[in-house]
Amino acid sequence: MVTEEKVHALKDKLRESVKIIVESDDYTVDAADEAMDALSALKDLKCTTSLSRNLDDAAVPPHFRCPLSGNLMTDPVILASGQNFDRAFIQRWLNEVRRICPKTQQVLSHSILTPNCFLQNMISLWCKEHGVELPKPVWDIHGEKLAEDHRLHMRSLLYKLSLSVSEQKEAAKELRQLTKRIPTFRTLFGDSEVIQLMLRPLSPGTASVDPELHEDLITTLLNLSIHDNNKRVLAEDEKVISLLIESLKYSGTVETRSNAAAAIFSMSAIDANRHIIGKSGVIKYLVDLLEEGHPPAMRDAASALFKLCYTHENKGRTVREGAVQVILGKIVDHVLVDELLALLALLSSHHMAVEALVNHGAVPFLLDILREKENTSEERIKENCVVILCTICFNDREKRREIGEDEMVNGTLYELAQRGNSRAQRKARAILESLHVPQSSTS
Repeated sequence: MVTEEKVHALKDKLRESVKIIVESDDYTVDAADEAMDALSALKDLKCTTSLSRNLDDAAVPPHFRCPLSGNLMTDPVILASGQNFDRAFIQRWLNEVRRICPKTQQVLSHSILTPNCFLQNMISLWCKEHGVELPKPVWDIHGEKLAEDHRLHMRSLLYKLSLSVSEQKEAAKELRQLTKRIPTFRTLFGDSEVIQLMLRPLSPGTASVDPELHEDLITTLLNLSIHDNNKRVLAEDEKVISLLIESLKYSGTVETRSNAAAAIFSMSAIDANRHIIGKSGVIKYLVDLLEEGHPPAMRDAASALFKLCYTHENKGRTVREGAVQVILGKIVDHVLVDELLALLALLSSHHMAVEALVNHGAVPFLLDILREKENTSEERIKENCVVILCTICFNDREKRREIGEDEMVNGTLYELAQRGNSRAQRKARAILESLHVPQSSTS
């Protein structure tokens, strides 16, 4: 009954506002706003009514309902007061009312919304058990309205980044969470000027910046780079690339350096970006990070180098920075063996990499790995080893002789030609043919 009365009241309000607009030559903006608000509220009620019909046979637990909308939550978040709300409704509340919890009236210490994944999983499980279809998040239903809310909220956060350090840190943390959680929020940063406003706290001397603030802003850049339209904007911005280079050199948190490398990896998905980034000098610092970083940072550095080396000239740049020696050293230490052999196989198509591999004794080392992995299922490792050996064999006559002598004693390649995966077999057979080794038993 309450809903019906509310619908009638809203319709009367809409009818009155529309009448004023239609019949008056000089209607006010307020009248138009009232009409739009009434129409939006009617739409909300219609969606709520449809949802209620689906839930008639299943009593929704009270803690699954948003205190603001009264509906089943689709994207529950935790407010600073500890209360749970549906993201879209509490975000709108915060944009309009600022820092007061609508349930407890408590003044909030911050406006960060923390995703409540545990509650979301409980709601999903409850829906499955009761045959209820989980409704779409509100921003799917009212995309335009929420997009405007996001835009206003983004501007308020960008403004806070120009204030005190404590407010900068609060804004940066929230930007990090929003750009990770909400894909549509990333689309608001497709403009270089907006990105520059976001990066204001990171002045050229990054060592003086609060480490937590630095980490959150670099991670926000990483989150923004996920959106395809942002990749080119970021890569073409010299200040962004310079900042990422500084962050790779930075002695702050491990995650800052790791996420800077991950952002470069993400941006390098576009061919044109690989050319731009490769010329920037970033490769040297990725190799440095690979050599001296913590395991997660090394993995991100290796991934970024791998993606950049899809472009041939970047292979030469990577070799010139001493990557081959660094990679071989890491493999000797059993660090990221699979990933680094894949990178080495990619680099080996460049003549400078072949020279570096020969100079650093790669041939006996790679043959030892093949023998060590002979009875294992680590096919990708064996494949990349033989890919590199094949390239060396066809580019260095002396090393071909060395490979042949080893084969006569150990038969390592002959074994791989029979039992490796298809690519490994092809490469092993190609080497054996160049060595004029009989393959009568190979399939």
